[in-house]
Amino acid sequence: MGEGRPVVMIHGYFSNAHTNWIRYSHAAAVAAEGFRVIMPDLRAHGDSDKPHDPAAYPPDVLMRDGFALLEHLGLSDYDLVGYSLGGRTSVRMLVGGARPRRVVLSGMGFQGIVHTEGRGGYFRRVLTNLGSFERGTSEWMTEAFLKTTKGDPEALLLILNTFVDTSEAELAAIDVPALVVNGADDDDNGSGQQLADTLADARYAEVPGNHMSAVTKPELGQTIAAFLAEGK
Repeated sequence: MGEGRPVVMIHGYFSNAHTNWIRYSHAAAVAAEGFRVIMPDLRAHGDSDKPHDPAAYPPDVLMRDGFALLEHLGLSDYDLVGYSLGGRTSVRMLVGGARPRRVVLSGMGFQGIVHTEGRGGYFRRVLTNLGSFERGTSEWMTEAFLKTTKGDPEALLLILNTFVDTSEAELAAIDVPALVVNGADDDDNGSGQQLADTLADARYAEVPGNHMSAVTKPELGQTIAAFLAEGK
């Protein structure tokens, strides 16, 4: 979407590019600032392939997919944005040597980066007990979201095997100018402020909502767009 400086925006777990970035006009807000917004569907999500072979899900495969996309599009000067799993994937790309001009990590906190099994365990429980959760519980709402995005439970379960922890020292070595932006009521992945404090050159911002509802708020796209536009 749009024309200008390339920015790769990576969606969250169970989601897809349309739900995360297009449906609530976040991509449009970024494009309006003069950006070419590139929004892949992650492996096992959206319109991308959803293989059921465990061999298709080695550790850090989403990071390698990210680098493959950059190479395919010939991108060397770009910005990087990720929500939730997309934020974790962005961090893994940074640890792996990616050098975007700016990076936005949203829907992500310190604990979700350094201890992936915590959040991974929650999703593993949901995916292996579908249909058993009491209406209104967090697990029930997560399953409801899975249904709205028509997710493939088997493929999504295998994605959990790809998570790799990032150490605090690795985080501290990331010196790309960064914005950490989370919903004010989102602590699903731990502290966003702590994540920003650990990075070498980052600041923290909040928008209304929790982990699920922040994506529906225009403030998310506006905050991302304003940060990216600062560096142009």
